[in-house]
Amino acid sequence: MPDFSTFVLFAAASLVLTATPGPDMLLIASRSVSQGRSAGFLTYAGIALGTYCHAIAAGLGLSRLFLTVPIAYDVVRWAGCIYLLYLAWKTIRTEGSAFSPSPALKRLSGRRILAAGLATNLLNPKMALFVLALFPQFVDPTGGSLLLQMVLLATVLNGIGLVVNGTVILLGSHIRSRLTAMRHFPRLPQYLLASVFAGLAWRLALATRN
Repeated sequence: MPDFSTFVLFAAASLVLTATPGPDMLLIASRSVSQGRSAGFLTYAGIALGTYCHAIAAGLGLSRLFLTVPIAYDVVRWAGCIYLLYLAWKTIRTEGSAFSPSPALKRLSGRRILAAGLATNLLNPKMALFVLALFPQFVDPTGGSLLLQMVLLATVLNGIGLVVNGTVILLGSHIRSRLTAMRHFPRLPQYLLASVFAGLAWRLALATRN
């Protein structure tokens, strides 16, 4: 098992990484602005679950598939692009204002938002390669189960991510409360969220393994 100093070093690296604005933070912020605080935290929960999945895959050696079989990387990448574009289309097609969803949408949105956060993370092969590149640097080969060490590191990363992205969520929720009074453009948050999904799809389409 890694010693305390290793965990501290990994925590410091995690803080720098999570505090740097990126696709996950952008998605969480846009969800918080368009659908509120709960949606932001559910999105982060989905992303955190995805991080655990990538850590387990790395611990089992599955993530190396992207390095040894290039077509696997492209298959996951294009599946992620298609899914993100589908989310963008569904967001635009949603009837009504994002500030006042219908009761039916409210009941279903929690599961969907969580699943969307999870799927967006899992269908990003860059995340798998990131975990594969970073985590082994903090693993002790003689310190017991490699899989358990990977899960512990993912827990540290997710814990710090919760603090950083929780701040983003609260800020986004505050912005949302300000936008609620803006009645001239009631669908603006939906267009913002759809643009984020489309932008992430474009970014993923241009991504390479390097």
